[in-house]
Amino acid sequence: MNNFWNRVIYKIWSPMYDRFFNSGVFLNARRQIFQQIPFNCDQVVLFVGVGTGADLELINTSDLNITAIDFSPDMLKRAKKKFNHSSIKFIEMDAQNMQFRNETFDIVVASLILSVVPDPDKCFAEMTRVLKKEGKIIIFDKFVYKEQKLSLLKKLLRPLIKVLGTDIGLNFEELFSQMNKALTVDEDKEIMLNGMYRKIVMSKRS
Repeated sequence: MNNFWNRVIYKIWSPMYDRFFNSGVFLNARRQIFQQIPFNCDQVVLFVGVGTGADLELINTSDLNITAIDFSPDMLKRAKKKFNHSSIKFIEMDAQNMQFRNETFDIVVASLILSVVPDPDKCFAEMTRVLKKEGKIIIFDKFVYKEQKLSLLKKLLRPLIKVLGTDIGLNFEELFSQMNKALTVDEDKEIMLNGMYRKIVMSKRS
């Protein structure tokens, strides 16, 4: 995966994205993610890889200071159309190289982004950098479960599936090991497909 190829992939995906990832089991999973998140009007919130705005549809955005970024102009265009009368700031931006100051946001939401960016370590580090101390990172994504190793079939399929725009072999524990001095895990919950998709909530150490 690389940024140029991701633009191409999500240009193709954008017209049908909601049909697959904002309905059925994915919609139910997204609802679970936001059920217990205490958003309030004093918070500054960042949605990383907002896509078509599927997550934004599940929360009351009217009283929140929200910035939403995505690298795909086609996905972002669809999100803007859904919220064209809102105060949400939509910005085309690379999640691996965010143009925000350190410790800008109270909450960073990252749904289905770490498994699609070319460099998830860099993206995760950027999410941590822009998060305020004692702020929260909320992740919904697919990971290889805990210490589980990829089967031979998945190892063979992984390069092909990466070409289609996603990684089926990302290990959260390895990812987190690079940032565990800055973050603590508050919640790690299986959401769907026998734990392949997880909800992970982290706090930034003060």
